[in-house]
Amino acid sequence: MPKDDYIIVFNTCDSAENASAIAEMLVSKKLAACVNMVNRIESVYQWQGKIEHNKEILLIIKTRQSLFLQVQNAIQDLHAYELPEIVAVPICSGEQNYLNWIQSATLATEKE
Repeated sequence: MPKDDYIIVFNTCDSAENASAIAEMLVSKKLAACVNMVNRIESVYQWQGKIEHNKEILLIIKTRQSLFLQVQNAIQDLHAYELPEIVAVPICSGEQNYLNWIQSATLATEKE
């Protein structure tokens, strides 16, 4: 298994309901092994020429690179935002048993 096969996908949502729906869908479809929902972050960003300040929920999604496009499409299907944040970063190293768990928890839907 290549080291860069494991990734963390970041996504922000405007409500707990939207975040929970996305998290549950990703885990139930085995597109993610785990999704952490971090409440009450404040995001500052530029949108349509204005500086915005918004309270959001951050999703930290543990999955595999081979599932990224499916994760991205699933998020886009349920997301409330016009342009949702969907970015992935590689897991460079990790405790092997945890990485094995990510592998086994996402294996069922992998299309390689």
